[in-house]
Amino acid sequence: MAEKVVIGNAELWHGDCREVLPLLPAHDLLLTDPPYGIGIDGQRESLKTARKAHEFLGWDNETPPQWLFGLMHEKASAHIIWGGNYFGLPPSGCWLSWDKVQEFSGADMELAYTTLKQPSKTFRMSRVEAYVGIDKAHPTQKPAALIAWCIAKAPDAQTVLDPFMGSGTTGVACAQLGKSFTGIERERKYSDIACERISRAQAQGQLLPHDPPAAPEQVGLALEP
Repeated sequence: MAEKVVIGNAELWHGDCREVLPLLPAHDLLLTDPPYGIGIDGQRESLKTARKAHEFLGWDNETPPQWLFGLMHEKASAHIIWGGNYFGLPPSGCWLSWDKVQEFSGADMELAYTTLKQPSKTFRMSRVEAYVGIDKAHPTQKPAALIAWCIAKAPDAQTVLDPFMGSGTTGVACAQLGKSFTGIERERKYSDIACERISRAQAQGQLLPHDPPAAPEQVGLALEP
């Protein structure tokens, strides 16, 4: 059963995006980071984060089915999909990259597929710069600055959809930019983390800085198993 929580102008779903997406209207921008199918939650690089944030849930054992990308295509006018080189997506003239400005045992950069009609661009921020002073809550969590940079590539987009929300960084960036956000996350642990992070981000973005974080409001249940 999927649960929907509303926090300000964010609509957060705890459930499987394969079941929730058909219920949603089309958005201006789909910005997401699906599982790459490389088993990152069991790799040595993620052990430190894994012990803190999750229990090797197996969410990265395989890529999403190809038909799901077709469904995602129907749910937004523009698309930015991180890890696009792992999926069988149509040709694109605009790829976005994150140059991590360092060499280490993992990838030195990551690529995002887009449907944008503009030149390919690179965002440069090292992993150290990205996460210094931040308690990384998910093994594949991306910097909020990177996600905000992605959203800026579609400046007319007012509604943003993330079917693989994880710890909610896309929702955090949307709160900072005043965009409406819809996120879906299957794992309860990350769904709860996303609700907390987005609530705090919305409170920090308010004109009255001493207001408490917006309280999550469960507005309904759907999708009987």
